[in-house]
Amino acid sequence: MKILFVLTSHDKLGDTGKKTGFWVEEFASPYYTLLDKGADITIATPKGGAAPIDPSSDAPDAATAATDRFNKDTVAKEKIANTKVLADMDPDDFDAVFYPGGHGPLWDLTKDGNSIALIEKFNSQQKPIAFVCHAPAVLKDVKNTDGTRLVKGKKVTGFSNSEESAVGLREVVPFLLENMLVENGAFYSNAEDWAPFAIQDGNLITGQNPASSELVAEKLLASLK
Repeated sequence: MKILFVLTSHDKLGDTGKKTGFWVEEFASPYYTLLDKGADITIATPKGGAAPIDPSSDAPDAATAATDRFNKDTVAKEKIANTKVLADMDPDDFDAVFYPGGHGPLWDLTKDGNSIALIEKFNSQQKPIAFVCHAPAVLKDVKNTDGTRLVKGKKVTGFSNSEESAVGLREVVPFLLENMLVENGAFYSNAEDWAPFAIQDGNLITGQNPASSELVAEKLLASLK
């Protein structure tokens, strides 16, 4: 199992003066779920080099067993500090792709041509494509081979409008993920705020929030068996 993880390179939270990036739990939980089953994981970002960690996800109240393991894992930390360049990644070299969330992807990966082309290629090859929390936002301009929106007619989830309101960033984000998915023709659904919830529709796997990251990883693993 060769799996590509794609992380954001973006670290500015709009005009707030605060930092963002990827959410540690959404990386760590799937990373270890897949690694422990023998997966060979490559990590890439648009710019390569160090992937920015959202400071809020590194706080004690966001800690989980997976984040604790990551904080002690020098090998994983080295990978995060030295990610590959996304443009150099070839979908033919991998069996699946996974995008952790955090607010960072809303700014860079949603309009990154390399990311869009990469997902379109994985999808055309019917390989699993998985996203959690804010990461489904990167599907905004991704299309099927016939030119239709990839999410059109698909059952999906992702960070809900009510969750965005709860974290006080509704007016900060470039767009609301839930609204975008609905506008692009997806059948969006969600569980209550912060509850684990993941959906699979064909090769497309989406999870609602940080608590859903392990569910997404398990669905991805099952798709590769």
